[in-house]
Amino acid sequence: MKRNRIAPLMAALAATAAGVAMQPAEASSHREAPFITTQPKVDATDFYMFASYEAGRAGYVTLIANYQPLQAPYGGPNYFSMDPNALYEIHIDNNGDAKEDITFQFRFKNTLKGTTLNIGGKDVAIALIQSGTVADPNAAALNVNESYTVDIVRGDRRSGARSAITNAGGGGPTFDKPVDNIGTKTIGDYAAYAAKHIYSVNIPGCGMTGKLFVGQRKDPFAVNLGTIFDLVNAPVSLITDPTQINAAPNIIDDANVTTLALEVHKSCLTAGNETVIGGWTTASLRQGSLLNPTPKKGHQTTAIPGGAWTQVSRLGMPLVNEVVIGLPDKDKFNSSKPKDDAQFADYVTNPTLPALLEIALNLPGTAPKNLPRTDLVTTFLTGIPGVNQPASVVASEMLRLNTATAPTPLAQQSRLGLAGGDPAGFPNGRRIKDDVVDISLVAVMGGLCMLNGDANALGLGATCKPSNVPLGATSLKLHDAVDQAVVPQLPAFPYVFTPLPGAQ
Repeated sequence: MKRNRIAPLMAALAATAAGVAMQPAEASSHREAPFITTQPKVDATDFYMFASYEAGRAGYVTLIANYQPLQAPYGGPNYFSMDPNALYEIHIDNNGDAKEDITFQFRFKNTLKGTTLNIGGKDVAIALIQSGTVADPNAAALNVNESYTVDIVRGDRRSGARSAITNAGGGGPTFDKPVDNIGTKTIGDYAAYAAKHIYSVNIPGCGMTGKLFVGQRKDPFAVNLGTIFDLVNAPVSLITDPTQINAAPNIIDDANVTTLALEVHKSCLTAGNETVIGGWTTASLRQGSLLNPTPKKGHQTTAIPGGAWTQVSRLGMPLVNEVVIGLPDKDKFNSSKPKDDAQFADYVTNPTLPALLEIALNLPGTAPKNLPRTDLVTTFLTGIPGVNQPASVVASEMLRLNTATAPTPLAQQSRLGLAGGDPAGFPNGRRIKDDVVDISLVAVMGGLCMLNGDANALGLGATCKPSNVPLGATSLKLHDAVDQAVVPQLPAFPYVFTPLPGAQ
């Protein structure tokens, strides 16, 4: 697919990089809708899709879906196992029609071993999920072993052709998930222990082996959540001054998440000559659940689920349901599919966030004037022409990646992605380092129109021009005063950093 606008776009963006450098980020989806707050095990926090930048993995695409927000590392004795009654999915649209063409389905199983101790001649079940030190998958000291399977479905997620992904090293379709990072006495070297759960996998219909990892990780984003949701409780001078990056604390620096990571060769994700793919993650529960008033002995036996799968969580582009979709439609958005996103169009073409920022920051008249916001439609719903827009596209919310764009090595990546002159960064996919909050703030307050100029250089619409941006160049300097750059990540798959231990 021809991408002849990347070079001029990069030139325009690079010219402004100095004005927007060194700005922070925020995790994209924590407790974003009323219903999902009651079901944290199926709450998606972040979705990533990027060209793998690990050495020797050229041509591969990494897909990462994080779930279960705000995990306290010390959250025992049960910690944060995944829901065996849920269906976790990563979807790929490879022809631009807003419908899934490939789906990866993750299912979990928690097996209680029933470890006992002999107390006064009686065998009594222990109260912990471990009875000693742990160093290997399915260690004898684990009282609860968590395993999972991954299926690939081609076509419709429910009626398409389904096949099991298998361990390329032998061992069939079932994989062990590492127990959460209980503490250094239980697991002396968690990084080494978790690395034993990185699998080389055979993906049916794909001639190249992939990689698979599911397990607890450190929440990879820095954010001062309280300040943001308290009507941006910070002075304007703070959030427009790039030197104030470290002025606010990273409130989730002590939290973990659970990562579902899969690396797949791009040839197994694309179709025909189209190099752009779209991706999003969902979680579904059974339509009904009956609570057993007299649970039997076992593990997680209280709820008896039944009925059709019902989608309750959805995440593609970051921050959409959290700060774009109106409160009455948040649950509806989480249950919807991209092909039906026309029903949410007003939230993008006539966004409320700029007006709310006017109120919160006491800056009346600063919202962009180019209504309807075709620039936001292009950036978030169709992809940018010449960058990550498919040849044929139905406007819909999902993360889009041009697999023909080469990865940028970690050391050279710009945390501002395209806005920092890095063609492999957000919104062309999303990497761990990409500063999605600041980029989104710049976009929603008209910064991209400053770059677009009067000549519509980026294809964002004729009304997307500097004269319709009251904030002017200041729109390119917005940030949330928290430093994303100091948050660690791994240089190789699964990229998300080792989780914090419950005890040192």
